Amino acid sequence: MSDCGTSVDWTKQQAMDHVVLVLFENRSFDNLLGHLYTEQEKPGFEGVLGKTLSNPVPEWEGLERVPTGEPGCEENRVRYGPVDADNVNVPNPDPGEEYPHTNTQIYNVLRPENRFEGAHKMMLDPNMPRPEDEHDIELMGGFVTDYVSQFKSLRGMLPTYAEYKQIMRGLTPEHVPVLSEIARNFVVFDHWFSEVPSQTFPNRSYWTAASSAGFVINSPVWNWYHRNLAPTIFERLEECGRTWKVYVLDSPLSVTGAIHHPRLADRFADNFVPYDQFEIDVRDGTLPDFAVIEPNLLAGHGDYHPPMGEAMAGGIELPVDWVKPIDAGERFLATVYNAVKGAPREVSPADRRSCFWNTALFIGWDEPGGTYDHVPPAAAVPPGDVEDRQGFDFTRSGYRVPAILVSPWVEAGAVEGAPEGGPDTLQYRHTSMINTLRHRWDLGSPLTRRDADDSAARFDHLFSLPEPRSQWPDIPIPDAPVVIAGSGSTGQFVGALGRHLVHGLSQLAHVGGHQLEGDDVDPDRYDPRKFAPYGKLTFPTKDFLEIVRAFGGIYFPRLQAARPSDPIDG
Repeated sequence: MSDCGTSVDWTKQQAMDHVVLVLFENRSFDNLLGHLYTEQEKPGFEGVLGKTLSNPVPEWEGLERVPTGEPGCEENRVRYGPVDADNVNVPNPDPGEEYPHTNTQIYNVLRPENRFEGAHKMMLDPNMPRPEDEHDIELMGGFVTDYVSQFKSLRGMLPTYAEYKQIMRGLTPEHVPVLSEIARNFVVFDHWFSEVPSQTFPNRSYWTAASSAGFVINSPVWNWYHRNLAPTIFERLEECGRTWKVYVLDSPLSVTGAIHHPRLADRFADNFVPYDQFEIDVRDGTLPDFAVIEPNLLAGHGDYHPPMGEAMAGGIELPVDWVKPIDAGERFLATVYNAVKGAPREVSPADRRSCFWNTALFIGWDEPGGTYDHVPPAAAVPPGDVEDRQGFDFTRSGYRVPAILVSPWVEAGAVEGAPEGGPDTLQYRHTSMINTLRHRWDLGSPLTRRDADDSAARFDHLFSLPEPRSQWPDIPIPDAPVVIAGSGSTGQFVGALGRHLVHGLSQLAHVGGHQLEGDDVDPDRYDPRKFAPYGKLTFPTKDFLEIVRAFGGIYFPRLQAARPSDPIDG
């Protein structure tokens, strides 16, 4: 295909006619992109190179100190550095990501009674500690403390130094060449903050609704399926005559749909489609105005998530991971990038089709997932729609995640830092997407205070080139051994994280008059609207995926073609 195309007919004002947002999982900025540039290459780049970053090791009985000869041994601190050459599959096991874990990571405060407990038990504590004066503590100093506690809660033993130092390791461009090449050739944000110092559901809800309806953790999932009433950007788009779709990779259900079930259930059959449809829509020039792409977040996930099988099964390795999860993310990102790069170019604006010249790709993450970052989270404007429901007032953000803007109209190799000239609460954050779309597409007033102009910095000024760039780097789709989730042995039982997910799906199905295949959970044994003794409700891992698939078959009919293939041992 010719590179010249009809670019002369297009202007940068049309750069956002179509926006594609792909949302990955659970990595911080330092963990994935902290090694992207040196200070000499990009002065002011807020990465890790040239800095001495470390975290203290807690003085707990039986815990191994930093060995003599290791950097930081005199102070018993773990220095931050690149992953070991023979072990890039870190951190493993998965760090804690819920609010009490993130609170410990930021402030290095952990009540003795919460030590070595899982987050679901920690959340029962109504007095989650938060220092009154943040200036008297070492912010971002609790990652080792929290990881040691999380490690023992999963494996029942204290980690060695080699095991707990994983949390203070980051990937280099050699480990994530696809992500790094894209970041170096377009705009990378080094001050993009997640919205909630917690996990997946609340942060994904902010991307699409500028609110989490007052909820700060995923559980109980009943809250999301029935009580997340926050109006979404999707509804606003419809009100303004615009179109949208959610494209889902190899999964029988959509997390975006599930967390917005009260608002979007009647759109599940039409607007939630398999990822393969995205590549067709790009090729045919029929992309919606706003497209959200979900990687597979559950099994064989293409989302960069650290190994999570052990966290899902409570210390048992549930077979849901690739051999190297970062390879799954790299492979899927290259697939999405190449699809957008290959969009039609011989198109005139009069055709009113999506094409290479009028499509912007935004690459984002939901939350850092407990992986290390050295920049403290920013102040935040509370959304103002729902009062705090779970012990958090929403006056600060979560910490940094990677974010990249890809377009023919943006400068190659640009680094976008913290916005200047606004209040302390003005940051690049997930709701920057909503605020930018509102202004660019004339979508009306803010959904909440969080996507208002004094909170969420806009990024449309970055479409700054007078002429579009037709030459993009060639990024081959890397080969990688695929491991799709198996069913597990009948003697293994899903742990707390998996039980919370499946019990929520089961309860929603029961309320709708459905019985899921493989689901023997008695809905009368607990109240899903309250914290409940989930430890008494167990089921074998062989039922885990079948229950998820059965739920998807009821609520997301168009995604059933995306059912994962049989497992491949790896």
